[in-house]
Formats: sequence, C-alpha cells, structure tokens
Amino acid sequence: MMSLLDILQFPDDRLRRVAAEVGVFDQALAKLAARMLETMYQSRGVGLAATQVDVHRRLFVADCADDGQPPEPLIFINPVILDARGQIESEEGCLSIPGVNDKVPRAQAVRVRAQNLAGDTFERSADGLLAVCIQHEIDHLDGKLFIDYLSPLKRQRIRKKLEKQARQPGSPGVAAR
Repeated sequence: MMSLLDILQFPDDRLRRVAAEVGVFDQALAKLAARMLETMYQSRGVGLAATQVDVHRRLFVADCADDGQPPEPLIFINPVILDARGQIESEEGCLSIPGVNDKVPRAQAVRVRAQNLAGDTFERSADGLLAVCIQHEIDHLDGKLFIDYLSPLKRQRIRKKLEKQARQPGSPGVAAR
C-alpha cells in the first residue's frame, strides 16, 4: 500500500486555487494518480481532484462503480466539459468538507474531453452519478466547492461548524491559510 495523501479541508484557501494544465505525462504523474486513487478509496470517496491534495494541476480520479461491482478507476487529465444536458438536483458531499451533504443542481448528462496518463485525448459521455462527479471534480480544479451553490447563510454555518470541530482536542485541525 502506498502512503496516503493529505486531503485539504475547507476553509483552507488552497482549495480555491485554480489548477494549471498538465503538460508533462511522466512516471511522476502516474504515481500521483495512483496515490490519489488509493487515497480516494481509503477515504470512501467517489472522486478526488489534485487540488484537494494540494497539487494544483488539472487532474482528477473517480470511481462511481456500484457497491458490489468491481472497481472502475478513471483518470481525467486536463478535462473539459464539451456538452451538458438536462438538470438534476442530487445530494453531494466532499472529502474536503467532511460530514456535510446538501442538494446541488447539476447537469444530468455531460460529454467530457480529457487526456489519459499517456497524454492521449479521449472523449466520454456520462450521466447520473458519474456526470455529477465529473462536474464536482472539475469545479475543484477551478477553485470552486459544492457549497458555493448553497446560500451564503448555509456556507457560513458550515464554515463555523468545521472550524469548531477543528478546535476539538484530537482533531487533525484545519489550516485556514
């Protein structure tokens, strides 16, 4: 097992940084993607953006396989949504905002263009959970969090709750740089 990456926690300002394009497709990138997948699985998430582990490159990993199904790890580098259709409102959570879930409006289906670890471009259509996950993770790469879709009052309550939790003894803490 590889060492897990630390996941930044809201309200850490580093979550607001816009990620830069990936231009080098090398062994270090492949290792980062593998460590991100391992961290995502250990944290019981369905997606993880590089921004969340304080690497500000346009890369995210996802696995939206149903429970009981074999894993389907996906890697998206330099992703761009080409088309978005329909609208759904689904309950979202985030590894960077633990213990918080809320309904967020998203496109029901998307078509995305991205690159794989070899730098080859591919396109993929997705709907349902994978479509929501793709939109959520691309938001991270753009410095946006799912709670940005909520009212300012709800965001403030969430911030206060997480800051209070961070002050509890034994808490890993929240760095709010």
